[in-house]
Amino acid sequence: MNKTNTAAIGFEDQIWKAADTLRGNMDAAEYKHVVLGLIFLKYISDKFEERYHELIEHGDEDDVEDRDAYLEKNIFFVPPPARWNVIAEAAHKAEIGTVIDDAMRAIEKENKRLKDILPKNYARNELDKRRLGNVVDLFTNIQMIEHGTDQDILGRTYEYCLAKFAEQEGKRAGEFYTPSCVVRTLVEVLQPFEGRVYDPCCGSGGMFVQSTDFVKSHAGNIGNLSIYGQDANPTTRKMALMNLAIRGIEADLGGYNADTFHNNLHPTLKADFILANPPFNLSDWNDGSLNDDPRFKYGLPPAGNANFAWVQHMIHHLKPNGKIGLVLANGSLSSQSSGEGEIRKKIIEDDLVESIIAMPTQLFYTTQIPVSLWFINRNKKQKGKTLFINASKMGTMVSRKNRDMTAEDINKIAATFKAFHEGSLEDVKGFCAAVSTEEIAQQDYILTPGRYVGQAEQADDGEPFDEKMARLTSELSVLFKRSRELEEEIRQRLGAIGYEV
Repeated sequence: MNKTNTAAIGFEDQIWKAADTLRGNMDAAEYKHVVLGLIFLKYISDKFEERYHELIEHGDEDDVEDRDAYLEKNIFFVPPPARWNVIAEAAHKAEIGTVIDDAMRAIEKENKRLKDILPKNYARNELDKRRLGNVVDLFTNIQMIEHGTDQDILGRTYEYCLAKFAEQEGKRAGEFYTPSCVVRTLVEVLQPFEGRVYDPCCGSGGMFVQSTDFVKSHAGNIGNLSIYGQDANPTTRKMALMNLAIRGIEADLGGYNADTFHNNLHPTLKADFILANPPFNLSDWNDGSLNDDPRFKYGLPPAGNANFAWVQHMIHHLKPNGKIGLVLANGSLSSQSSGEGEIRKKIIEDDLVESIIAMPTQLFYTTQIPVSLWFINRNKKQKGKTLFINASKMGTMVSRKNRDMTAEDINKIAATFKAFHEGSLEDVKGFCAAVSTEEIAQQDYILTPGRYVGQAEQADDGEPFDEKMARLTSELSVLFKRSRELEEEIRQRLGAIGYEV
């Protein structure tokens, strides 16, 4: 992992390596919930103990078992059977799994926000209790609250482990994890300071977390944000609720998991900001029951690809001054099949597309499909213009398979967008261009950034043209000579074994 994504990596990596010993023969998709649940349990226990001793030090012994004394500090109340000392004492007993399951149930009972969210499957036979006990021992010897302030350390650890799980799970991880650099780019461009933030396919809640982090980093108040979302996957939804709960973020993710197209849990919502990474090229999303749905005012998307169904769903839920930032596969920029080109044309003609950013490849653990960021605005500052950015050359490889974008990369994109918004942008060949709707129409409403930003100018190396041509033709002559030598050698070798060429 790139350190620009997760702040002070070290403690997080230590937790991951220890928790990874739990895996045994379990798939990452299974033990992910075991690990994240333990991290959650240990952290809220540490926070509870900290507040517990604070009350004693202030002479408030009568309040140490008063739930309100903890809730007023946004700390979850941990009942006696669920406290870490009870779990630690049972670490190497056969019933350790049952003890943890009972602790999770007790915490849910005392904290309504956590009802039906926490994992309660530690007693199952597939989970190696010896390894589970070893991880409990490790957690017992680490005070999480000493490694960061507020919910910061657990947030970083949680996100770090999510990323590591995504790396291990590969394609299946796309349901719950969007790379941090992609989310941060969306957030830095949109700048969601206040209002309603919505994600119709919220995964593990990364869009919400980065939005609130953005507000806090700019000395704002996260209480000015209202969070709405939903997800079709029940376990992913629980991960999102845990992810938000450990940061003290209130969110309305509906009362249950649900398919956004067929069971829209926020039908009347109008959002100020929508951030989303919908499933790429989702097929079989419409069985015909959505053919007359009012959300699809620009045209019915093909049943074999939901890209423009997601786009129109989000536009439908946007306030008059609302903004959208979403991730889409690059095919959506140019596809003309099954009416997609006509839908894209109508959205462009309505002057909704504010910017398209072509992203680097290999950012996702889940797919090598190239993607772009779409920014849609109901009330664009630069009317009749769209900003195109080609960021495909940005980022650095952090492993053999994956790339990450640095803070400098993201800041450059955000600064370019800001200059465009303010009307001070100068086009940079090969990187960015502000383009009129008329120019886009001349390109058949195709939104591929490369069509508009062109190729970057090559720097002059200072070598005179005549000298360069003399050098290159000389080098080419040597290569031709060597080619003829190799050709003759191949003929001779083939002839030696009875084959003439």
